[in-house]
Amino acid sequence: MTYSYFPGCTLKTKGRDLDIWGRAAMEALGVELRELPQWQCCGAVYPQAKDEIAVRLSAVRALASAGELGTDLVTLCSACHHVIKRVNRDMRTDETIRSRANTYLQLETPYAGETKVLHYLEVLRDQVGFDQLQKRVVKPLTGRKIGAYYGCLLLRPSGEMEFDDPENPSILEDFLRAIGAEPVVYAMRNECCGGYTTLENKPYAVKQAGRVLENAASCGAEELITACPLCLYNLQVNGGGKLPVRYFTELLAEALGVKEGAV
Repeated sequence: MTYSYFPGCTLKTKGRDLDIWGRAAMEALGVELRELPQWQCCGAVYPQAKDEIAVRLSAVRALASAGELGTDLVTLCSACHHVIKRVNRDMRTDETIRSRANTYLQLETPYAGETKVLHYLEVLRDQVGFDQLQKRVVKPLTGRKIGAYYGCLLLRPSGEMEFDDPENPSILEDFLRAIGAEPVVYAMRNECCGGYTTLENKPYAVKQAGRVLENAASCGAEELITACPLCLYNLQVNGGGKLPVRYFTELLAEALGVKEGAV
């Protein structure tokens, strides 16, 4: 299986562990992630205004590039996935946005939302299969009680993201079972961590991160996993160290035996 891959800016800097272990794990599973050439920042935040065309263009470039290569586009960062998937829907369903974006970009072939956007977890679930993943595990995480933290961006708006049930998601819990861990379900796993308020209202971000971690710990979680670099930062820095928080790809690489010195 071969996919085009959009890593995003954060995965080249502060969130590089998400990328490093994600690539290593997919290679171990026989899945090729081909990084798109000359990609740009996705824009980081999905633009709500329909007349904001310029901030959509980098996402459209990535989508069109994958389309030219004839491959689905895989994302890993929750924010990148959110922006790129929603912009792709805009290009497919909104004639005004589509026309203006294509006019700006002057692509050889106008883009109209043809590329399929997949999150890394969807590749594991729907393409590799969690049952097959389980068979490839060489170091099951037996006895580890781990809470999945979804956050906001993977799940909402549910009608556009079509990722999982926004009120009762299960993909990360199913992933944890596949690698041998014990998933801990807790109420705040799909609530906002407060990360976007860190700069202008840090007390709220601290409070919200603390609530998430306290809720997870009270339900028996000994550590958390996430796919979002901003969530990981906020939970680690503003959460007061109540629980360790890691990227899910790190645990995947550990279970597949490709992570040396795993904790």
